[in-house]
Amino acid sequence: MPAYRKASIRELTLAASRLDGRFTQGQLHRDPVSGAWMVGTTPLDEWVARNEDEDVTLILLSMDKGRPLDKRTCQTCGRDYIGFECSHCRETRLRLRGR
Repeated sequence: MPAYRKASIRELTLAASRLDGRFTQGQLHRDPVSGAWMVGTTPLDEWVARNEDEDVTLILLSMDKGRPLDKRTCQTCGRDYIGFECSHCRETRLRLRGR
């Protein structure tokens, strides 16, 4: 998988954690004994049950699929970029905010 796709996925998980969201990463498989869906060693039933009866958004992104991200044109500066957001505008925004 291209590095910029992995980087974009990691940026998305960071954004989720900043919003007090949770994420888990690992290989999705069924436990051979119980038949439960697992991500790595985390049973999904237990992981999802923590938010039972809440309005949620669940995002599942494959880290293995090599589908390239489309090139986009920034609506602010007009530059072409690949990824989650325009890196030029992001750097400018952070610089102007003093970070």
